Amino acid sequence: MSESHALDHLKDKNRAWAEGKLAVDPGFFKRLVAQQSPEYLWIGCADSRVPANEIVGLDPGELFVHRNVANLAPPQDANYLSVLQFAVDVLKVKHIMVVGHYGCGGVAAAVDGERRGLVDHWLHPIREVYAANKAELEAIEDPHARNDRLCELNVIRQVRNVASDVFVGEAWKRGQPLSVHGWVYSLANGLVNDMNVTVSGPAELALLANR
Repeated sequence: MSESHALDHLKDKNRAWAEGKLAVDPGFFKRLVAQQSPEYLWIGCADSRVPANEIVGLDPGELFVHRNVANLAPPQDANYLSVLQFAVDVLKVKHIMVVGHYGCGGVAAAVDGERRGLVDHWLHPIREVYAANKAELEAIEDPHARNDRLCELNVIRQVRNVASDVFVGEAWKRGQPLSVHGWVYSLANGLVNDMNVTVSGPAELALLANR
């Protein structure tokens, strides 16, 4: 197969997808062009097995998405902060979901002791989460179960990061309805596990800080 034709199968799938959308809803793409007004921001992992829109059954235009390795929300990352500010200040989303997934390779790579280069620096916040919860994690004998618990603790930490950000705090001050949620997705059954760490204001953030 020549290089120019290497992705023809994907372009064929694209045409079929677009035709299918139009067959069900002839005005679908006209509405997308006219306006973007999602109520949700998804901060998730870049893992190819975790397709944000499909997991929650939403169409394009209904979910604003930011993805990176291990679903981090680091306060020094300009990419994440730009997405967050645009979602909160411009799109006026009502819900921000931080979504990790069980069996996350990024979470495992953060603590397995191997050197991988630049990504080791990116994953440093997960090592901090491990250190802060070392006693609980090392009491879990099964390494897969330990990694899954670290995935959960990482989501909780990232919810705190998001809810602590100045853009979120300013939205609450002006009375804008906004909640931050923490979920962990299971590759094994396709379901999300709500970590019950939703933060909708400063009082709830203060409670989460103790977890």
